[in-house]
Amino acid sequence: MPARKLLLFDKPFVCYLVARICLSLASTVLSVAIGWHLYQATGDPFDLALVGLMQILPIMMLFIVTGWVVDHFSRKRILIACAGLEALVFFGLALSLQAGVVDRYVIFALLFLNGCARAFISPALQAVLPNIVSPEQLSRAVAVTSTAWTAAMTAGPFVAGLLLAGLDFSTYWVLVLLALAALVFMLALPHLVMARSSQRGGRQLLEGIRFVFNNPIVLPSISLDLLIVLAGSVLALLPVFAADVLGVGPEALGVLRAMPALGAVLAGTAMSHLPAMRHAGRWLFIALLVFSCSIAVFALSGQFWLSLVALFVYGASDMVSVNIRSTLIQLATPDALRGRVSAVNSLFIASSNDLGDFRAGAVAAAAGVVPAVLAGAVMAFAITVGGYLSCSRLRVLDRLEDARYVAPDI
Repeated sequence: MPARKLLLFDKPFVCYLVARICLSLASTVLSVAIGWHLYQATGDPFDLALVGLMQILPIMMLFIVTGWVVDHFSRKRILIACAGLEALVFFGLALSLQAGVVDRYVIFALLFLNGCARAFISPALQAVLPNIVSPEQLSRAVAVTSTAWTAAMTAGPFVAGLLLAGLDFSTYWVLVLLALAALVFMLALPHLVMARSSQRGGRQLLEGIRFVFNNPIVLPSISLDLLIVLAGSVLALLPVFAADVLGVGPEALGVLRAMPALGAVLAGTAMSHLPAMRHAGRWLFIALLVFSCSIAVFALSGQFWLSLVALFVYGASDMVSVNIRSTLIQLATPDALRGRVSAVNSLFIASSNDLGDFRAGAVAAAAGVVPAVLAGAVMAFAITVGGYLSCSRLRVLDRLEDARYVAPDI
Protein backbone atom coordinates (compact mmCIF):
# COMPACT_ATOMS: atom_id res chain seq x y z
CA MET A 1 0.00 0.00 0.00
CA PRO A 2 1.47 3.43 -0.91
CA ALA A 3 2.79 5.35 2.07
CA ARG A 4 0.58 8.36 1.39
CA LYS A 5 -2.54 6.21 1.83
CA LEU A 6 -1.51 4.88 5.22
CA LEU A 7 -2.71 7.98 7.08
CA LEU A 8 -6.38 7.24 6.54
CA PHE A 9 -5.84 3.69 7.82
CA ASP A 10 -3.99 4.87 10.93
CA LYS A 11 -6.39 4.72 13.90
CA PRO A 12 -4.73 7.40 16.09
CA PHE A 13 -4.60 9.86 13.20
CA VAL A 14 -8.20 9.18 12.15
CA CYS A 15 -9.38 9.68 15.75
CA TYR A 16 -7.40 12.93 15.94
CA LEU A 17 -8.78 14.10 12.59
CA VAL A 18 -12.43 13.37 13.42
CA ALA A 19 -12.10 15.04 16.84
CA ARG A 20 -10.57 18.13 15.24
CA ILE A 21 -13.33 18.31 12.61
CA CYS A 22 -16.01 18.08 15.32
CA LEU A 23 -14.42 20.90 17.32
CA SER A 24 -13.89 23.11 14.26
CA LEU A 25 -17.47 22.62 13.12
CA ALA A 26 -18.78 23.33 16.62
CA SER A 27 -16.70 26.51 16.87
CA THR A 28 -17.97 27.85 13.53
CA VAL A 29 -21.61 27.01 14.22
CA LEU A 30 -21.28 28.63 17.66
CA SER A 31 -20.01 31.92 16.21
CA VAL A 32 -22.87 32.11 13.71
CA ALA A 33 -25.62 30.98 16.09
CA ILE A 34 -24.68 33.08 19.09
CA GLY A 35 -24.16 36.13 16.88
CA TRP A 36 -27.62 35.66 15.37
CA HIS A 37 -29.42 35.16 18.67
CA LEU A 38 -27.56 37.97 20.41
CA TYR A 39 -28.20 40.51 17.67
CA GLN A 40 -31.84 39.49 17.42
CA ALA A 41 -32.20 40.13 21.16
CA THR A 42 -30.21 43.36 21.58
CA GLY A 43 -29.93 44.90 18.10
CA ASP A 44 -26.51 46.21 19.09
CA PRO A 45 -23.67 45.51 16.57
CA PHE A 46 -21.11 46.09 19.33
CA ASP A 47 -22.29 42.88 20.98
CA LEU A 48 -21.08 41.01 17.89
CA ALA A 49 -17.62 42.49 18.40
CA LEU A 50 -17.70 41.34 22.02
CA VAL A 51 -18.51 37.80 20.88
CA GLY A 52 -15.14 37.64 19.11
CA LEU A 53 -13.32 39.50 21.87
CA MET A 54 -14.53 37.14 24.60
CA GLN A 55 -13.11 34.17 22.69
CA ILE A 56 -9.77 35.65 21.64
CA LEU A 57 -8.98 37.47 24.88
CA PRO A 58 -8.10 34.28 26.82
CA ILE A 59 -5.73 33.22 24.03
CA MET A 60 -3.86 36.52 24.35
CA MET A 61 -3.86 36.44 28.17
CA LEU A 62 -2.86 32.81 28.68
CA PHE A 63 -0.57 31.90 25.77
CA ILE A 64 2.57 31.60 27.92
CA VAL A 65 0.82 29.46 30.53
CA THR A 66 -1.02 27.27 28.01
CA GLY A 67 2.18 26.39 26.18
CA TRP A 68 3.90 25.43 29.44
CA VAL A 69 0.94 23.26 30.48
CA VAL A 70 0.87 21.48 27.09
CA ASP A 71 4.58 20.69 27.44
CA HIS A 72 4.41 19.42 31.03
CA PHE A 73 1.16 17.49 31.26
CA SER A 74 -0.44 14.75 29.21
CA ARG A 75 -1.54 16.30 25.91
CA LYS A 76 -4.20 13.64 25.56
CA ARG A 77 -5.69 14.55 28.94
CA ILE A 78 -5.56 18.26 28.10
CA LEU A 79 -7.49 17.62 24.88
CA ILE A 80 -10.06 15.51 26.74
CA ALA A 81 -10.46 18.11 29.49
CA CYS A 82 -10.85 20.96 26.99
CA ALA A 83 -13.42 19.05 24.91
CA GLY A 84 -15.31 18.34 28.14
CA LEU A 85 -15.17 22.04 29.11
CA GLU A 86 -16.52 23.04 25.68
CA ALA A 87 -19.35 20.51 26.09
CA LEU A 88 -20.19 22.11 29.45
CA VAL A 89 -20.15 25.59 27.88
CA PHE A 90 -22.49 24.48 25.11
CA PHE A 91 -24.68 22.78 27.73
CA GLY A 92 -24.83 26.04 29.68
CA LEU A 93 -25.74 28.00 26.55
CA ALA A 94 -28.44 25.47 25.67
CA LEU A 95 -29.98 25.70 29.14
CA SER A 96 -29.80 29.49 29.35
CA LEU A 97 -31.27 30.03 25.88
CA GLN A 98 -33.79 27.19 25.84
CA ALA A 99 -36.51 29.43 27.27
CA GLY A 100 -35.83 32.04 24.59
CA VAL A 101 -34.40 34.55 27.09
CA VAL A 102 -31.02 35.99 26.06
CA ASP A 103 -28.91 37.18 29.00
CA ARG A 104 -25.89 38.85 27.39
CA TYR A 105 -23.78 38.73 30.56
CA VAL A 106 -24.28 34.98 30.96
CA ILE A 107 -23.48 34.50 27.28
CA PHE A 108 -20.28 36.57 27.47
CA ALA A 109 -19.16 34.70 30.59
CA LEU A 110 -19.72 31.35 28.89
CA LEU A 111 -17.96 32.54 25.72
CA PHE A 112 -14.97 33.65 27.80
CA LEU A 113 -14.88 30.20 29.39
CA ASN A 114 -15.02 28.67 25.92
CA GLY A 115 -12.14 30.94 24.91
CA CYS A 116 -10.13 29.55 27.84
CA ALA A 117 -10.73 26.02 26.55
CA ARG A 118 -9.67 27.06 23.05
CA ALA A 119 -6.55 28.74 24.46
CA PHE A 120 -5.37 25.33 25.68
CA ILE A 121 -6.77 23.12 22.94
CA SER A 122 -5.22 25.03 20.02
CA PRO A 123 -1.53 24.52 21.02
CA ALA A 124 -2.34 21.00 22.24
CA LEU A 125 -3.82 20.03 18.86
CA GLN A 126 -0.76 21.43 17.06
CA ALA A 127 1.75 19.85 19.43
CA VAL A 128 0.15 16.40 19.54
CA LEU A 129 0.16 15.75 15.79
CA PRO A 130 3.92 14.98 15.58
CA ASN A 131 3.41 12.54 18.48
CA ILE A 132 0.84 10.63 16.41
CA VAL A 133 2.43 10.44 12.94
CA SER A 134 6.00 9.84 11.81
CA PRO A 135 8.18 12.77 10.63
CA GLU A 136 7.99 11.39 7.08
CA GLN A 137 4.19 11.55 7.18
CA LEU A 138 3.93 14.90 8.98
CA SER A 139 3.68 17.04 5.84
CA ARG A 140 0.79 14.96 4.48
CA ALA A 141 -0.85 14.88 7.90
CA VAL A 142 -0.71 18.68 8.07
CA ALA A 143 -2.19 18.88 4.56
CA VAL A 144 -5.04 16.52 5.47
CA THR A 145 -5.84 18.27 8.76
CA SER A 146 -5.62 21.74 7.18
CA THR A 147 -7.95 20.63 4.38
CA ALA A 148 -10.40 19.10 6.85
CA TRP A 149 -10.28 22.25 9.01
CA THR A 150 -10.96 24.45 5.98
CA ALA A 151 -13.84 22.22 4.89
CA ALA A 152 -15.35 22.32 8.40
CA MET A 153 -15.00 26.11 8.59
CA THR A 154 -16.59 26.40 5.14
CA ALA A 155 -19.48 24.07 5.91
CA GLY A 156 -19.99 25.56 9.38
CA PRO A 157 -22.02 28.67 8.38
CA PHE A 158 -24.20 26.56 6.07
CA VAL A 159 -24.80 23.97 8.80
CA ALA A 160 -25.49 26.77 11.28
CA GLY A 161 -28.11 28.25 8.97
CA LEU A 162 -29.88 24.91 8.64
CA LEU A 163 -29.78 24.29 12.39
CA LEU A 164 -31.05 27.77 13.22
CA ALA A 165 -33.87 27.44 10.71
CA GLY A 166 -34.92 24.03 12.01
CA LEU A 167 -33.97 24.07 15.70
CA ASP A 168 -33.43 27.72 16.66
CA PHE A 169 -32.34 27.77 20.32
CA SER A 170 -31.98 23.96 20.37
CA THR A 171 -28.98 24.35 18.04
CA TYR A 172 -26.71 24.39 21.10
CA TRP A 173 -27.69 20.82 22.00
CA VAL A 174 -26.14 19.76 18.68
CA LEU A 175 -22.95 21.56 19.74
CA VAL A 176 -22.97 19.54 22.97
CA LEU A 177 -23.11 16.36 20.92
CA LEU A 178 -20.23 17.52 18.68
CA ALA A 179 -18.03 18.31 21.69
CA LEU A 180 -18.85 14.96 23.30
CA ALA A 181 -18.07 13.17 20.01
CA ALA A 182 -14.67 14.92 19.96
CA LEU A 183 -14.09 13.82 23.55
CA VAL A 184 -14.87 10.18 22.71
CA PHE A 185 -12.45 10.15 19.77
CA MET A 186 -9.75 11.76 21.93
CA LEU A 187 -10.24 9.01 24.50
CA ALA A 188 -9.32 6.56 21.73
CA LEU A 189 -5.91 8.19 21.22
CA PRO A 190 -2.96 6.12 22.46
CA HIS A 191 -0.83 7.08 25.43
CA LEU A 192 1.56 9.75 24.16
CA VAL A 193 5.17 9.82 25.34
CA MET A 194 6.63 13.33 25.40
CA ALA A 195 10.11 14.67 25.84
CA ARG A 196 10.78 16.85 28.87
CA SER A 197 12.39 20.27 28.99
CA SER A 198 15.81 20.64 30.56
CA GLN A 199 14.98 24.10 31.93
CA ARG A 200 13.70 24.61 35.46
CA GLY A 201 11.85 27.36 37.28
CA GLY A 202 10.48 30.50 35.69
CA ARG A 203 12.75 30.17 32.66
CA GLN A 204 10.47 27.41 31.40
CA LEU A 205 7.61 29.85 30.75
CA LEU A 206 9.68 31.95 28.34
CA GLU A 207 11.68 29.10 26.82
CA GLY A 208 9.30 28.79 23.87
CA ILE A 209 9.55 32.50 23.04
CA ARG A 210 13.35 32.36 23.23
CA PHE A 211 13.40 29.34 20.94
CA VAL A 212 11.16 31.05 18.37
CA PHE A 213 13.29 34.18 18.22
CA ASN A 214 16.56 32.24 17.99
CA ASN A 215 15.57 29.63 15.40
CA PRO A 216 16.32 30.48 11.73
CA ILE A 217 13.43 28.30 10.50
CA VAL A 218 10.67 28.88 13.06
CA LEU A 219 11.00 32.67 13.38
CA PRO A 220 10.76 33.39 9.61
CA SER A 221 7.89 30.89 9.27
CA ILE A 222 5.81 32.48 12.04
CA SER A 223 6.76 36.03 11.03
CA LEU A 224 5.83 35.50 7.39
CA ASP A 225 2.47 34.12 8.48
CA LEU A 226 1.78 37.15 10.68
CA LEU A 227 2.91 39.78 8.18
CA ILE A 228 1.42 38.23 5.03
CA VAL A 229 -2.01 37.77 6.62
CA LEU A 230 -1.82 41.25 8.14
CA ALA A 231 -1.13 42.75 4.72
CA GLY A 232 -3.19 40.48 2.49
CA SER A 233 -6.49 40.05 4.31
CA VAL A 234 -9.37 40.71 1.88
CA LEU A 235 -12.26 38.55 3.11
CA ALA A 236 -13.61 41.20 5.48
CA LEU A 237 -14.10 43.55 2.51
CA LEU A 238 -15.95 41.08 0.27
CA PRO A 239 -19.41 42.53 1.08
CA VAL A 240 -18.20 45.99 0.00
CA PHE A 241 -16.60 44.59 -3.17
CA ALA A 242 -19.75 42.66 -4.04
CA ALA A 243 -22.07 45.65 -3.65
CA ASP A 244 -19.95 48.64 -4.72
CA VAL A 245 -17.31 47.27 -7.11
CA LEU A 246 -18.82 44.20 -8.79
CA GLY A 247 -22.45 45.23 -8.46
CA VAL A 248 -23.70 41.78 -7.43
CA GLY A 249 -26.17 40.59 -4.80
CA PRO A 250 -25.97 38.43 -1.68
CA GLU A 251 -26.09 35.14 -3.62
CA ALA A 252 -23.00 36.14 -5.59
CA LEU A 253 -21.36 37.30 -2.36
CA GLY A 254 -21.78 33.78 -1.01
CA VAL A 255 -20.03 32.39 -4.09
CA LEU A 256 -17.20 34.91 -3.70
CA ARG A 257 -16.79 33.95 -0.04
CA ALA A 258 -16.67 30.25 -0.92
CA MET A 259 -13.93 30.49 -3.57
CA PRO A 260 -10.89 30.85 -1.23
CA ALA A 261 -12.09 27.85 0.77
CA LEU A 262 -12.64 25.83 -2.41
CA GLY A 263 -9.14 26.66 -3.62
CA ALA A 264 -7.69 25.75 -0.22
CA VAL A 265 -9.54 22.42 -0.04
CA LEU A 266 -8.46 21.35 -3.54
CA ALA A 267 -4.85 22.45 -2.96
CA GLY A 268 -4.71 20.69 0.40
CA THR A 269 -6.18 17.51 -1.08
CA ALA A 270 -3.62 17.57 -3.89
CA MET A 271 -0.73 18.11 -1.45
CA SER A 272 -1.85 15.17 0.69
CA HIS A 273 -1.48 12.87 -2.35
CA LEU A 274 1.73 14.26 -3.84
CA PRO A 275 5.16 12.74 -3.12
CA ALA A 276 7.54 14.38 -0.65
CA MET A 277 8.23 17.96 -1.67
CA ARG A 278 11.64 19.02 -2.97
CA HIS A 279 12.92 22.63 -2.96
CA ALA A 280 10.41 23.42 -0.21
CA GLY A 281 11.88 26.86 0.56
CA ARG A 282 11.64 27.91 -3.07
CA TRP A 283 8.05 26.68 -3.35
CA LEU A 284 7.11 28.56 -0.18
CA PHE A 285 8.17 31.89 -1.64
CA ILE A 286 6.61 31.08 -5.03
CA ALA A 287 3.31 30.39 -3.23
CA LEU A 288 3.58 33.71 -1.38
CA LEU A 289 4.28 35.57 -4.64
CA VAL A 290 1.24 33.94 -6.28
CA PHE A 291 -0.79 34.87 -3.18
CA SER A 292 0.30 38.52 -3.49
CA CYS A 293 -0.46 38.64 -7.22
CA SER A 294 -3.92 37.11 -6.70
CA ILE A 295 -4.77 39.95 -4.31
CA ALA A 296 -3.72 42.53 -6.91
CA VAL A 297 -5.76 40.81 -9.63
CA PHE A 298 -8.79 40.75 -7.35
CA ALA A 299 -8.40 44.44 -6.51
CA LEU A 300 -8.20 45.48 -10.17
CA SER A 301 -10.49 42.91 -11.82
CA GLY A 302 -13.84 44.69 -11.81
CA GLN A 303 -15.37 41.54 -13.31
CA PHE A 304 -17.18 38.85 -11.36
CA TRP A 305 -15.65 35.82 -13.13
CA LEU A 306 -12.09 37.15 -12.81
CA SER A 307 -12.68 37.92 -9.13
CA LEU A 308 -13.76 34.30 -8.62
CA VAL A 309 -10.57 33.03 -10.26
CA ALA A 310 -8.41 35.41 -8.21
CA LEU A 311 -10.05 34.33 -4.93
CA PHE A 312 -9.68 30.65 -5.86
CA VAL A 313 -5.94 31.17 -6.47
CA TYR A 314 -5.78 33.24 -3.25
CA GLY A 315 -7.07 30.29 -1.21
CA ALA A 316 -5.02 27.65 -3.03
CA SER A 317 -1.70 29.51 -2.73
CA ASP A 318 -2.39 30.30 0.92
CA MET A 319 -2.97 26.60 1.63
CA VAL A 320 0.36 25.69 -0.01
CA SER A 321 2.29 28.23 2.07
CA VAL A 322 0.43 27.36 5.27
CA ASN A 323 1.14 23.66 4.78
CA ILE A 324 4.86 24.25 4.26
CA ARG A 325 5.19 26.69 7.16
CA SER A 326 3.14 24.58 9.59
CA THR A 327 5.17 21.47 8.80
CA LEU A 328 8.45 23.34 9.19
CA ILE A 329 7.44 24.74 12.58
CA GLN A 330 6.54 21.30 13.90
CA LEU A 331 9.65 19.58 12.52
CA ALA A 332 12.07 22.30 13.64
CA THR A 333 10.72 22.36 17.21
CA PRO A 334 11.87 19.84 19.84
CA ASP A 335 8.98 17.88 21.34
CA ALA A 336 9.66 19.29 24.80
CA LEU A 337 8.88 22.79 23.47
CA ARG A 338 6.10 22.09 20.99
CA GLY A 339 3.36 23.25 23.34
CA ARG A 340 4.99 26.61 24.06
CA VAL A 341 5.99 27.21 20.45
CA SER A 342 2.50 26.20 19.28
CA ALA A 343 1.01 28.64 21.80
CA VAL A 344 3.13 31.46 20.35
CA ASN A 345 2.11 30.39 16.84
CA SER A 346 -1.58 30.30 17.84
CA LEU A 347 -1.32 33.81 19.26
CA PHE A 348 0.30 35.09 16.06
CA ILE A 349 -2.37 33.43 13.91
CA ALA A 350 -5.28 34.77 15.97
CA SER A 351 -3.77 38.26 16.12
CA SER A 352 -2.90 38.41 12.41
CA ASN A 353 -6.43 37.46 11.32
CA ASP A 354 -8.11 40.10 13.48
CA LEU A 355 -5.49 42.79 12.84
CA GLY A 356 -5.58 42.02 9.11
CA ASP A 357 -9.33 42.62 9.01
CA PHE A 358 -8.86 45.81 11.02
CA ARG A 359 -6.13 47.08 8.68
CA ALA A 360 -8.22 46.36 5.60
CA GLY A 361 -11.29 48.07 7.05
CA ALA A 362 -9.39 51.09 8.31
CA VAL A 363 -7.56 51.70 5.02
CA ALA A 364 -10.77 51.10 3.05
CA ALA A 365 -12.57 53.70 5.17
CA ALA A 366 -9.80 56.24 4.62
CA ALA A 367 -8.83 55.61 0.97
CA GLY A 368 -11.45 53.36 -0.59
CA VAL A 369 -11.85 49.60 -0.88
CA VAL A 370 -9.85 49.09 -4.11
CA PRO A 371 -6.80 51.10 -2.90
CA ALA A 372 -6.96 49.24 0.42
CA VAL A 373 -6.76 45.81 -1.22
CA LEU A 374 -4.18 46.92 -3.77
CA ALA A 375 -2.01 48.38 -1.00
CA GLY A 376 -2.25 45.03 0.79
CA ALA A 377 -1.08 43.25 -2.36
CA VAL A 378 1.92 45.58 -2.66
CA MET A 379 2.81 45.09 1.01
CA ALA A 380 2.47 41.30 0.72
CA PHE A 381 4.72 41.32 -2.36
CA ALA A 382 7.32 43.47 -0.55
CA ILE A 383 7.22 41.20 2.52
CA THR A 384 7.72 38.13 0.32
CA VAL A 385 10.70 39.65 -1.50
CA GLY A 386 12.18 40.86 1.78
CA GLY A 387 11.75 37.42 3.33
CA TYR A 388 13.36 35.74 0.33
CA LEU A 389 16.41 38.01 0.50
CA SER A 390 16.84 37.94 4.28
CA CYS A 391 15.91 34.35 5.25
CA SER A 392 18.71 32.40 3.60
CA ARG A 393 18.21 29.23 5.66
CA LEU A 394 14.56 29.09 4.65
CA ARG A 395 15.25 30.05 1.04
CA VAL A 396 17.69 27.20 0.35
CA LEU A 397 15.74 24.51 2.22
CA ASP A 398 15.27 21.42 0.06
CA ARG A 399 13.21 18.72 1.77
CA LEU A 400 10.89 19.59 4.64
CA GLU A 401 12.53 16.84 6.70
CA ASP A 402 15.83 18.75 6.49
CA ALA A 403 14.40 21.20 9.03
CA ARG A 404 13.91 18.46 11.63
CA TYR A 405 15.29 19.36 15.06
CA VAL A 406 18.37 17.39 16.06
CA ALA A 407 19.30 17.41 19.73
CA PRO A 408 22.89 18.62 20.31
CA ASP A 409 25.45 16.10 21.47
CA ILE A 410 26.24 16.34 25.15
